[in-house]
Amino acid sequence: MPDPSPFVLKAEVLLKLAGAPYEVDFGGLGKAPKGKLPFIRDDGETIADSTFIRFHLERKYRFDFDRGLDAEQKGVAWAVEKMCEDHLYWTLVDARWLDPANFARGPAAILRRARAPIRPIVKSVVLRKLRKTLIAHGIGRHSRREIEELAGRDLAAIAAILGDKPYLMGAEPHGVDATVFGAVGSCLSRAFETPIRAAAESYANLVAYCDRMMQRFYPDFAG
Repeated sequence: MPDPSPFVLKAEVLLKLAGAPYEVDFGGLGKAPKGKLPFIRDDGETIADSTFIRFHLERKYRFDFDRGLDAEQKGVAWAVEKMCEDHLYWTLVDARWLDPANFARGPAAILRRARAPIRPIVKSVVLRKLRKTLIAHGIGRHSRREIEELAGRDLAAIAAILGDKPYLMGAEPHGVDATVFGAVGSCLSRAFETPIRAAAESYANLVAYCDRMMQRFYPDFAG
């Protein structure tokens, strides 16, 4: 994937949809006002969180990410976004960070920034905090198999809503597609071996959808 974070991908696709020129800064985590990525700086104003970045683009630049959608479609789009961000995302966190093999394939690289002597301590602290976060969310109270089953339900719902349409809500991409691409594309990432990836791959329309989004918004990466 062009970025390991579904939320960073969402923000980038929103910027691309809006036709807003931007530059990427990979060293910004320490300056993130909410302690998480993404955030943007626009004419001296800092906006954190991908959803509030969307709101900012809508308010300041008058770009309508829901253009052409009726009230029911807007409701469906918002519900799907929240399912991806507040449910499906956390199943991915469990699969990537708390499965030792997948941790070694991805998140371990982040911890290499720490000095070698303290790396095991940093890893222990990070994983302990993450487990507490997942338990507080609720997803961490389930078994791995149960979490994977929940992720499968999310993916089945997205596949059903997508159907045979090019994009989630129709012939052209909308704001919701930025979120869905970030979430489902991350599920399909070949960097990780998980039943969640297998579930996503079982839906040909989801695979084709992510390929379509990649070609449209990241043609250099897709090529």
